[in-house]
Amino acid sequence: MNQSATKSLKRSIPPFRADQVGSLLRTEAIKKAREQRAAGSLSAEQLRETENEEIRRIVGKQKEIGLQAVTDGEFRRAWWHFDFLENLDGVQGYEPESGIQFHGVQTKAHSIKVTGKLDFSDHPMLEHFKFLQGLAGSHTAKLTIPSPNMLYYRGKIETPIYEDKEVLFRDVTLAYQKAIRAFYDAGCRYLQLDDTSWAGFFTEESREKLRAEGKDPEAMIELSAKIINEAIENRPADMAITMHICRGNFRSTWTASGGYDAAAEAIFGGLNLDGLFLEFDDERSGGFEPLRYVNRPDLQVVLGLVTSKFGELENPDTIKRRIDEAARYVSLDQLCLSPQCGFASTEEGNLVAEEQQWAKLRHVVEIAADVWK
Repeated sequence: MNQSATKSLKRSIPPFRADQVGSLLRTEAIKKAREQRAAGSLSAEQLRETENEEIRRIVGKQKEIGLQAVTDGEFRRAWWHFDFLENLDGVQGYEPESGIQFHGVQTKAHSIKVTGKLDFSDHPMLEHFKFLQGLAGSHTAKLTIPSPNMLYYRGKIETPIYEDKEVLFRDVTLAYQKAIRAFYDAGCRYLQLDDTSWAGFFTEESREKLRAEGKDPEAMIELSAKIINEAIENRPADMAITMHICRGNFRSTWTASGGYDAAAEAIFGGLNLDGLFLEFDDERSGGFEPLRYVNRPDLQVVLGLVTSKFGELENPDTIKRRIDEAARYVSLDQLCLSPQCGFASTEEGNLVAEEQQWAKLRHVVEIAADVWK
């Protein structure tokens, strides 16, 4: 890409015109090293050195492609969420009877439970981020962590401390406030919260399921927004915080469908985030009409129009037409482009080749360069 095209993409703060959700396909070297570590034939230090080497390589690749935000691909994690959550104080990982059911496939069995008072103290991902920050250079190091909603709604509670959900709500948000401050002090200026819980509100079928469990979807939507807003309310002014709303991403499959309509007012008008990464890559995601609820000129909407689930490249003219459609509801100055999700929400990864992954990200950069000149 020529230098003038690269300059045309730049914004002073994230998210960027051409951006990415975060996770990348684990390389063969990473997979082999993790298998050897599990078998006891590789030390923790040797695994870390392999991770370091592979992260250096993929950060260099992201820079070469033209991305402004670089990630470590979540190469030190097995899961997009559990690795972070089970390293919070008071949280433990455990193996349930079965994994998470996706469309036609199930994950391996793993989950989290809250066994003590929640807090954020000596978290290993602080060092993980510092390593990425040291590689970023003039680029922006992007950190992805699960939304506080994931712990509040998905954590199995096994302590009398949190019989009162209001106490749980308070401690979740306080732990996240401490986490955000700690990552900021480590140099983080671009943090993304990943959240699959919103997808449970998108269809009448899923809402009815919640009612059958004695839950009120509208109250849950209101609480979901409140948890996020309170978790981020003390963030420093020069720290950009975005959220990715996902409908499931495992081995190129999914768990949920439905447009954003049912929760649009809360998502687009009620969250105090700097940007939203939204899935718009297929008919399961609905149309752009809910964007009419965007009520702030400083909210960036990152359109996930390029799929990470399959390797074939989208027609760039089709993507540009869809950006034009979205611009009927939100100014083009408030829009950005990215893949709809990461390429490996778990270490297994989607059913695409590594070269296809890089081609997809390059595709995002080149299309954005044409759109935002």
